[in-house]
Amino acid sequence: MIFTAFSDGRFDLGSDVTRCALGRGGVIAAEAKREGDGASPKGVWPIRRLLYRADRGPPPQTALPCAPIQPDDGWCDDPADAAYNRPVTHPYPASAEHMWREDHVYDLVVVLGHNDDPVIPGAGSAIFLHLAKRDYGPTEGCVALARADMEALLKMARPGDWLAIDA
Repeated sequence: MIFTAFSDGRFDLGSDVTRCALGRGGVIAAEAKREGDGASPKGVWPIRRLLYRADRGPPPQTALPCAPIQPDDGWCDDPADAAYNRPVTHPYPASAEHMWREDHVYDLVVVLGHNDDPVIPGAGSAIFLHLAKRDYGPTEGCVALARADMEALLKMARPGDWLAIDA
């Protein structure tokens, strides 16, 4: 199955169309994506796995591989580092996003296969499907859904499914 996020803020869940947030830099061609530009990369990305905050509830119902986020989990966003666009453990010597966040947007995180096989330094890291802020404020390049919509997607999602980001 392919789930689709559109640049106008619509998200096709297959059985329903709902709202989503995208990058503050808009949707751009994947080839033009650069680290830190705040843009969501246009394309069709494999859904890899679910990460979740176990201290904020049990894992949602899903057939996707899933693992709990730990307080020291990070994701490297330094293009010069060998672990670029890979999970790391904090403290980490290079720049790395903290996965354990207080704002709840990473309570549920679907890892997408953007720039991961092969990894191209500087072509964008940590492109996730995660929870939206209450006001659906823009992301740093990810796609974000309300928790109920994310849980609906996770119930339907299967290994081998994809997320499309489209204009």
